[in-house]
Amino acid sequence: MIHVYNTLTREKEIFKPITPGKINMYVCGPTIYNYIHIGNARSAIAFDVVRRYFEYRGYDVNYVSNFTDVDDKIIKRAREQGVDEMTIANRYADAFHQDTLPLNIKPATVRSRATDVIPDIILFVGDLIKKGYAYESEGDVYFRAKRFKGYGILAHQDLAEMEANAAGRLDDIELTRKEDPIDFAVWKASHSKDEISWQSPWGKGRPGWHIECSVMAQKYLADTIDIHGGGIDLAFPHHTNEIAQSEARTGKTFVNYWMHNGFVNVNDEKMSKSLGNFTTVHDMLANYDDPMAIRYLLSTTQYRRSINYSDDTLEQARVALDRIRTAYRNLSFRMETAVNGRDQAVDRVIEERISDFEAAMDDDFNTPNALASIFELVTIANTLAESQQIYLETTQHLLHTIAKLMSVFGIENLSVASNLTKEQDELLKLRHLARETRDFEASDRLRQNLHQLGIVVEDTPQGQRWHRD
Repeated sequence: MIHVYNTLTREKEIFKPITPGKINMYVCGPTIYNYIHIGNARSAIAFDVVRRYFEYRGYDVNYVSNFTDVDDKIIKRAREQGVDEMTIANRYADAFHQDTLPLNIKPATVRSRATDVIPDIILFVGDLIKKGYAYESEGDVYFRAKRFKGYGILAHQDLAEMEANAAGRLDDIELTRKEDPIDFAVWKASHSKDEISWQSPWGKGRPGWHIECSVMAQKYLADTIDIHGGGIDLAFPHHTNEIAQSEARTGKTFVNYWMHNGFVNVNDEKMSKSLGNFTTVHDMLANYDDPMAIRYLLSTTQYRRSINYSDDTLEQARVALDRIRTAYRNLSFRMETAVNGRDQAVDRVIEERISDFEAAMDDDFNTPNALASIFELVTIANTLAESQQIYLETTQHLLHTIAKLMSVFGIENLSVASNLTKEQDELLKLRHLARETRDFEASDRLRQNLHQLGIVVEDTPQGQRWHRD
């Protein structure tokens, strides 16, 4: 049984889907006014791993995520650059796809933009007004937070404290428009002809930030969904407000399991532009030649834990991933010399490690413990690669198992030296050919060339192997 930590109850709970074998899952996406930062990537990768493990376990996952493409930040960026808001949104939506592709993040079943669902948002807001949960004020529409019983329960915050904090953040004009400082906008009036807007029963305007996710979840999934995910910083106010407006409209539980990933620190400090450590994935990919090492760092830490990103932690991730790749590749080389049959003792150990992996992942996706099981399989692979005799069926089973378990982390194609430059890959192939043709002079020269490029080549009775210097 899979156990999931539910932010709402602060407990691990046995996961029981609404529909057997199927999961409706919604994960908050980015506001597309800039390249995604490493925190965005951490959330996307963390829930990609959750999705992949559910699929590994045989579930059909309907995975919906959003782009916020109408927002104050987008409007500001458009004005700064002298373009319209959709030019900014389209540019960074394309950048999101370009930057997540090398990280092997699976596309969402539905990736909706806020502007795709404006008519649905207007209907949703209208329903809230009819039910008395929302009110119009000078073209804005606000949700009456205190009318919703249990407001703030997700974030486990005191209502009076939230009210005081909200009042401190508002200017006098907004305070006069609201019945209560804690009320939040579900529709915002347009105050400029140049600002993107849509006609509504309350005048020209645009949706508030929180409303789009509630609308998309109900439109593309259901009134009640299995899982809602996002960064822990979204628990309040974003997810708190989603619960209030969604359940106010339907009278049903909005989400059964709330899951939140931890923060990413950069060089042991909270990431912020003021500290000069704001790190975009676009820059990371441009400056680092192995995207899967980035993926490894962000996917093999348990999703609720914070991660420290630095040059050192990224290098440690690359070294660890290279261990797995090298073991997989070296054992693959031995397939040519394997004899038919099975090693039942090794087969039993493989099955034990699979059980350990699944037990770890079943425990709220404990990726570090799951990874420990994979490294035990890697140790077996290294031992077999150096054995005088190996058995074909057992070797195939081991290679398949390592590949299958690593794919849960989104790391695939282990036999492909994707972390090599084109020059390094070509030299390794040439040296293998030189050894095959017994051109030892060329072989030695190529070995030296590879060493200068940071690749150490070893010749073994089982063939050529390599690792980084």
